Order: sequence, then C-alpha cells, then structure tokens
Amino acid sequence: MNNILAIFRNSIKSKEVRRKLLFTALIFLVFRIFAHIPVAGVDLHQLKALFAQNQFLGLLDIFSGGTLANFSVMALGLNPYINASIIFTLLNMVFPKLEELSKEGEAGRQKINQYTRMLTVPLALLQAIGMYALLKNQNIISTLSPVSIVSFVVTMTAGTMLLVWLGEMLTEKGVGNGISLLIFAGIVSRIPVAFSQTATTLNAANFSNILIFSGLGLFVIASIVVINEATRKIPIVYAKQARGNKTYGGTQTHLPLRLNQAGVIPIIFAVSLVLLPSLLGNYFVASRNSILHNLGTFISINFNPQGLWYNLLYFVLVIGFTYFYTAVVFNPKKISEEIQKYGGFIPGVRPGTATAAYLNYILTRITLCGAIFLGLIAIFPTLARSLTNVQNLLLGGTGILIVVSVVLETIKAIEAQLVMRNYEGFLR
Repeated sequence: MNNILAIFRNSIKSKEVRRKLLFTALIFLVFRIFAHIPVAGVDLHQLKALFAQNQFLGLLDIFSGGTLANFSVMALGLNPYINASIIFTLLNMVFPKLEELSKEGEAGRQKINQYTRMLTVPLALLQAIGMYALLKNQNIISTLSPVSIVSFVVTMTAGTMLLVWLGEMLTEKGVGNGISLLIFAGIVSRIPVAFSQTATTLNAANFSNILIFSGLGLFVIASIVVINEATRKIPIVYAKQARGNKTYGGTQTHLPLRLNQAGVIPIIFAVSLVLLPSLLGNYFVASRNSILHNLGTFISINFNPQGLWYNLLYFVLVIGFTYFYTAVVFNPKKISEEIQKYGGFIPGVRPGTATAAYLNYILTRITLCGAIFLGLIAIFPTLARSLTNVQNLLLGGTGILIVVSVVLETIKAIEAQLVMRNYEGFLR
C-alpha cells in the first residue's frame, strides 16, 4: 500500500505522467457523457423495465458500462471490436502472411490493428441490425421508416467506432491499455447501481448473506492479486565468453513464467462469445415460426446466466482462450533461440529444441492452474448466489477480475513511466 501511495505521489510530481493521468481522466469523462446520450426512437421506460426483469440483460449492461440500459449511442460497446480482434487472432494462426505481418514489430501491429478496425464496422452494423430487431420484437421500439432505421444503425455503429477511437487515444496518450481501461470504467460506473439495488432489498434475513458475499469478494480479490503476480522462475545460466581481453557472461539469472500469462483477455473474449446464445434465444422466442420459437425457448432456458450449460460453456471457453492466448503471446521456440543466441542454457537441459520442449512442458502445466482459476472466477456469481442467496449483486468474479487486473497493470504502467524518466531513487 505504501508503495502504491508513493507511486501516486511521484506521478503527480512528474509533469509528463501527470499530463497522461489528466488525459486519461478526460477520456473517462467523455465516455461517461456519451453513455447518457440515448438513441432516438427507443422507449427508455419500457427498456429499463425489461432490464429489471431480465438478469441476463442486467449482466450485459454492467459490461457495457450502463450504455445498454440507457441505450446510448455507445450501446453496442466494444463487443464488435473484441470480436474482430478474436477473428484476426485466429486468422494469424491460419494465414502465414498475417503471422509474418504480426512479427514485423510496431509497423506490423499497426497494420493488423487497422484491419481489425475495418472489420469492426461490418460487425457493428450486423449487431446494430440485430439489436433493432430484438427491441422491435419486444415492442420497446416502434416500427421506423427506412431512413430512421438506417439512422439508428449508423448511429450505433458510429458510437462503437468512437469508443474504439477513444480507447486507442487512451493507449497512445494515456496510461495503460485504452480498451481495458474503458471496460474498467464501465464496470466501475455500475458498481453503485448494483449495491443500491441490493440495499433496497436488504433486511435482517439476508444481511448475514451479504456479509458472507462481501467476505467471498475480498477473498476473490486477494486470490486475483496472488495469481496475477505468481511466477515460476526457470534458472538460466550464461556461459563465460572471452572477447579479446575481456570476459563476458558467467552469470545466473531466471526466466519468469507467469501463472496467468494471458491476463484478463480470456475473460473478455469468453464474455463476448458466451452472450451470443442468449441474444439469439431472446430474438428467436419472439419469432412466429414455431421451430425458431421452440429453439429460442430451449436456448433461453438452458443458456441463462444461472443455467448449467451457460456456466459450463463459459468455464470451457475461458480455459480454451487462456491456452490459446498464451500460445499467441509466448513462443517457447523463439525464447529458446534467444537464450541459445546469447550463450545461455537451463541447467540439465540441452539448448535448442530440448529447451523449447522443456519450456512448453512447464508452461502447459502452470497455464492449467491459471486457466482453471480464471474459469472459476468467471462462474463465481452463480456459485456465490447459490451459497448466499443474494440475487441483486450482479457484479461477480469476472467484473472483479477485470477491475483488479486493470488496476494492477495501470499501476505497473505508471511505475514504468516513472522509471523511464530515470529519476534516481524516485520510487523509494
């Protein structure tokens, strides 16, 4: 805690870091202003009544930062951009040219990011059309003229692209990852609403359950911090090398392998996909076609946030994305080549292919622990509700994980900014 306070004080003293923090706060303010500008033609009273009755939509609203319940111009949130990122991450594994482009450094990443933004536009258009059809079937939005429908779809698409632009500006001129920070801001903004809903139903019978829920929350926060910071240290020894009259190497260090290499990304990816069945179910239920209606009813019953299949799918998706993203961000073969290039080796392991196999062996097993932990965090709300019978605290393990992870990463980013400015003893 003292170290965090010291970092905060020193960041205020640094003109450059202070400017980045103020810019971040400004982006947050702009985001919250647009979150309260509604799209024309939507009956907000009926929409809020629907959200009050549907726990799934309430959960979805938390991750949109309240933009969905208000049905603001940013109601689609960052889901189209996240889905586009998932698609290009998968394509990198299939098309060699995209994989080569991703290895070209900053220029290659910028090119892929440009392609991702381009793909976000049609995905946002499709989701906006689907949202219009869903609201129309629920009688929340009246039948609009073709021009009004086009205006509706374009407005929602523009809101998503504005949000993407704000996130990229935040990454470039603020502190930390802009997309993660915007998701963080949206979740945090809904915490008072979730607690106020709980307070209105608070009585002596469930007060003890609230205390149990709070204790579980504190335990989850502590666990997230421990897992995020946990590492497996692989010893690396560098052989002595003589160059002229000087001797290099002969040192021993370690390669830290994080228990959770993927961070919060698997949760964000999984949330984007696990919500699709429920959205399709809500849409098909209102269909006049008996087959689609029955299919929508089946999906709605089995894929609600408290259903077994929903939580099982969520759990499996989180584990799958954890392994997938870890494989993307950490390449054992490349790491082993870098170690061998500088004359290093792992004691008891031959350099080269054997080192890559050893790193992959270790990484696969420690990632399993991190993936199972993330999966349990994802389904924590259902487990907590079954234990405490507290139904109104919609913010569960996923939201807590995102908030805690983003806070930790942002603190590290601020600390890196301070260290980069080479202030001697600045963080002491």
